[in-house]
Amino acid sequence: MAEVTLRNVKKQFGDTAVIKGVDLDVSDGEFCVFVGPSGCGKSTLLRMIAGLEEISSGELKIGGQDMTMVAPADRGVAMVFQSYALYPHMTVEQNIGFGLRMTGHSKDEIAKRTKVATEMLQLDALLKRKPSQLSGGQRQRVAIGRAIVRQPKVFLFDEPLSNLDAALRVQMRIEIGKLHQDLKATMIYVTHDQVEAMTMADKIVVLHAGVIEQVGSPLELYHRPNNLFVAGFIGSPKMNFIKATASPSDEGKIAVTLPGGGLLSLNGGGAKLAANTPVTLGVRPEHLLIGAKGDASLPAKVRLAEYLGSESMFYASLADGSDISVKADGLAKAAAGSGLAIGVPAAACHLFDASGQAIVNGDLTK
Repeated sequence: MAEVTLRNVKKQFGDTAVIKGVDLDVSDGEFCVFVGPSGCGKSTLLRMIAGLEEISSGELKIGGQDMTMVAPADRGVAMVFQSYALYPHMTVEQNIGFGLRMTGHSKDEIAKRTKVATEMLQLDALLKRKPSQLSGGQRQRVAIGRAIVRQPKVFLFDEPLSNLDAALRVQMRIEIGKLHQDLKATMIYVTHDQVEAMTMADKIVVLHAGVIEQVGSPLELYHRPNNLFVAGFIGSPKMNFIKATASPSDEGKIAVTLPGGGLLSLNGGGAKLAANTPVTLGVRPEHLLIGAKGDASLPAKVRLAEYLGSESMFYASLADGSDISVKADGLAKAAAGSGLAIGVPAAACHLFDASGQAIVNGDLTK
């Protein structure tokens, strides 16, 4: 078993707290992604699991064994870095097997493990090449192969695709996903790119300023964000946030007054609100409608239109001067400077209180 457990894990550099008490369970065979903005502590947390950073306080277990004070080489983990860290004077074959040679494995065992890894990563034809003769994607596969041959309990990835171009990132996402299915290994992956997180993860851990904001599956975080930070970070393009006021209504519903005077009725979900409570209405660009459709309408003025073929993006201003974006069908048209009626479906709306906590989440999945 290769489950990873963290209990009240903290990290301080002098007087500066970087990780402020993390509790997390990563199940055996799970693909867990740490995501968050730069400086949120995700790479530091990964390095603490690897043993490359000391844990200031708290407990780390891997496979049920306490690894808090165990040396990195004895933790049963393998790490793939953002920089490929390949030896330039060695061939692909030598780079992949180097770690095994250092730990005293036999030539036959090294050859056997290397063959399995290179076949899995489609590196067979490149074994005699040196890193300078490889593309970025090929170098990253070599770095992953070096991790595979160690047969670790846990694979750790620290933003491994950030040095690749857009097309290669998509290709490598697919390859790492296939690798996880083939190996059925526990993988913890760090990225600042929420698209990578959404497409690869079984479980996403959203970090912000050294604390966990929310843990859940990609669709849980997309449809039921706990707060404004998670709602704004997960999803591309990001969720629209509209300042509004809310009052209790009949049968447990909430009446929301929108910019421009429109009224929207939401299921209250048991929330208790005073009359005319300031709130933030959240709705994703892809859930908004062009025209006077849906359960309420927002009058807007188009500032910019982008026609991308498969979809059209409209960036507009509301009556209160705030911005809103709408993701529509590729055949939709609206000229810059023109008026635009934006339909709001109640089932797609989220409501957040003054502190940024979710009061109501949309019920599209019901």
